[in-house]
Amino acid sequence: MKDHLALGKGAEKLAFAHLRHLGYDVVARNYRGRTGEIDLVAYDGPVLAFVEVKSRRSVDFGQPYEAVGPEKEERIRRAALEFLRRYKIKPTYRFDIVSVVYGDTPDVRLIKNAF
Repeated sequence: MKDHLALGKGAEKLAFAHLRHLGYDVVARNYRGRTGEIDLVAYDGPVLAFVEVKSRRSVDFGQPYEAVGPEKEERIRRAALEFLRRYKIKPTYRFDIVSVVYGDTPDVRLIKNAF
């Protein structure tokens, strides 16, 4: 279990660095509300992106982003609405996924408007 958690934490650090490199302004990490959790919340220009980070050691069983199904999407949506209400902001927003595949060199990919 610890190894799995370490893998996820490492992926979140890679995702954070990747988003910063792309010019995103990260405003929250690991936001936890009553209705769920969001890995990263960041502005991409005027658009607020709620970002889910998924990782895998290989793609033998599919891409990491494929693990975000309808139930997970709904939990993220509820948490995002809670975030918007809590901070009393009304930006244009979207849902992104950062997909990390570990290997000799990690492959980090951003999928904008993932759902």
